[in-house]
Amino acid sequence: MAAHPGGLTAVASRPLTNPSADAAKAAVSVRDVVRSFGPKGVLNGVDLDIAPGEFVALLGPSGCGKSTLLRALAGLDHDVRGSGVISVPDRVSVVFQDSRLLPWDTVLGNVTLGLREHDAESRARRALAEVGLAGREKAWPHELSGGEQQRVALARSLVREPQLLLADEPFGALDALTRIRMHGLLQDLVAAHRPAVLLVTHDVDEAIALADRIVVLDHGRIATVRTVAPGIASSADAAGHEALRRDLLTGLGVEAPHAPEPVHPAQPAAVGR
Repeated sequence: MAAHPGGLTAVASRPLTNPSADAAKAAVSVRDVVRSFGPKGVLNGVDLDIAPGEFVALLGPSGCGKSTLLRALAGLDHDVRGSGVISVPDRVSVVFQDSRLLPWDTVLGNVTLGLREHDAESRARRALAEVGLAGREKAWPHELSGGEQQRVALARSLVREPQLLLADEPFGALDALTRIRMHGLLQDLVAAHRPAVLLVTHDVDEAIALADRIVVLDHGRIATVRTVAPGIASSADAAGHEALRRDLLTGLGVEAPHAPEPVHPAQPAAVGR
């Protein structure tokens, strides 16, 4: 048993309660996790399991603890008081809303950052090709668009072949069209590499489009869990998609707008003969 940063305990295994996750194979197991900043409690006893290869989206209003949970899983909240049990894989990568590229290094240098393997450069080149940036290895971060910078951040994370990918609103700063393209890219990369994924987002539609399962946090506790069927995610099941969307918005305390009533053309008035 080893200490996890922030006062948590990391263990190799622990009985799981989520029927969708096999206890012996769960990529992530969280039990009774509590986090606080001084007197303010942010997470208040969270239990969560993520199966290998499962894509989980974490929704919730600002301040509900989404990013705090992600940082706890990543071991990045050393100054936060906490307790509970967390089990995560050995290989964990994090992608943030800001690409966090080093401005004084090239694209290739950013992707290979921290890698010591003899084949690090060839692996980085393959990762850049996967995200559509083959040939841009020598470019500097300031020469890239916002979407391209996030592609580099994804390449930097996936070149390490993570068993768990943590993504904290990675597309929040992008324009709508670029976000749609990045959604497709992320889906392709996850299908190819098969990490477990925890995506923090404020966007209900983004969660439905990408996730296998959606978890809603409210006041530091899990309030709602919904599975996303493939037809709903692709909008092939339009009615199911809209029902899930309304359900999630209600869980978030937002009233979903009703579809407008169909407008029928005015009938011509009868004209007497």
